[in-house]
Amino acid sequence: MKLISWNVNGIRAVLKKNFAEFIESCDADVVMLQEVKAEQEQVDYPFAEKGWHVAWNPAVKKGYSGVALLSRAEPISVTNGIGEERHDQEGRVLTVEFDSVYVVGVYTPNAQNELRRLDYRMEWNDAFLRYVKGLEEKKPVIFGGDLNVAHREIDLARPQANRKSAGFSDEERAGFDNVLEAGFIDTFRHFCPEAADRYSWWSYRGGARARNVGWRLDYFCVSQILKDRLISADILDQVMGSDHCPVSLDVEA
Repeated sequence: MKLISWNVNGIRAVLKKNFAEFIESCDADVVMLQEVKAEQEQVDYPFAEKGWHVAWNPAVKKGYSGVALLSRAEPISVTNGIGEERHDQEGRVLTVEFDSVYVVGVYTPNAQNELRRLDYRMEWNDAFLRYVKGLEEKKPVIFGGDLNVAHREIDLARPQANRKSAGFSDEERAGFDNVLEAGFIDTFRHFCPEAADRYSWWSYRGGARARNVGWRLDYFCVSQILKDRLISADILDQVMGSDHCPVSLDVEA
């Protein structure tokens, strides 16, 4: 199973760039999209005609957040959200069930400037981890998406300047520690434990992408039981169209 995850920062915007070409050439079985910022009926792309089964979870607030998940195989079931109403208003989680695995697309809330949403972010982290651990009691779990955290200093270009920035606070990094301690594997670091300068998000300001002043915010994590079935994980930083680039995972699932 080949999986792709991409925060497209507005699917209608990226469709005017290279989305169609990428999606048709990436040879993926599952594609997770974050920050789609649209209802499905607002998107002018023939997913079904191109062989995709589509799941869509928009935010209640129009033009905000939202996730989608495309799969070549028809899922057994599709679930929007994590089953907690206070966390399910922003269209941040989609789960599809296949014969041998749950695949979860996620767009984690940003702690925002001056960490003003950090308390909520930490509540979200706990709730999401409870959710995927609950799924794991039934089948192995693969979850991927924009987790809005750079876990280690190696995961961003300027760690010292961002000690208290959203995405690199001690609290958010500890939240990802909890994910690993719960038994999930950060697949990119599994294959590339000390790879430097590999990022998946760059600010639009100051030519950050051209200078590779970025952050690794996008991940695929898998249940420990899938460890020996992992084939590869990568960051597709040559793919343009958004302030994020896609990330990929190949796994025997």
